Amino acid sequence: MPYTYEKDGAAIYAESFATIRNEAELARFTPDEEQIAVRMIHAAGMVGLEQHIRFSTAFAQTARAALNDGAPIFCDAHMVSEGVTRPRLPANNDVICTLRDAAVPELARAMGTTRSAAALELWRPRLAGALVAIGNAPTALFHLLNMLEDPDCPRPAAIIGCPVGFVGARESKEALWADQPVPCCIVDGRLGGSAITVAAINAIASRAE
Repeated sequence: MPYTYEKDGAAIYAESFATIRNEAELARFTPDEEQIAVRMIHAAGMVGLEQHIRFSTAFAQTARAALNDGAPIFCDAHMVSEGVTRPRLPANNDVICTLRDAAVPELARAMGTTRSAAALELWRPRLAGALVAIGNAPTALFHLLNMLEDPDCPRPAAIIGCPVGFVGARESKEALWADQPVPCCIVDGRLGGSAITVAAINAIASRAE
């Protein structure tokens, strides 16, 4: 007997977002924050994620303004950079991941760190005013915070800090939230990942659902 299921993509999409707004606890978010949180919940398939999402003051407005002004988006992993929906970008923004740059392996060896962290050193020339999205590697987020300790390091406009995992993920996000060198968004604890990070970028890029 054939299975009966919803086949209309638009209807599935609409019902998914309606379900999230009906079931999730969204009252503490501003309207701009709510839109981002809803897309993050949708990407995770997890009502309850909203309890772990934190936005610093003016994060949503600052990040959106940066993209509207043409800022690049720097990503720690290709799973993040490849997930960005280009047509949603307001200014044909560059989406950059330097992890596969030929200079990174030797740079990582010289620095005694991971390639994910070392790759951030290649961001410096265009980091000022950029949107940074870290969805995979806690070492990348820790290294970014170390970079920003230097007053001469260019400062991004905003940081999405959502690395996932069991070693360093919680600690790196706690460090970002404590320091807040620029407006930021985190998913606290071990939760996070590329899909959630991409969802935040796509929501910032366009209010359309």
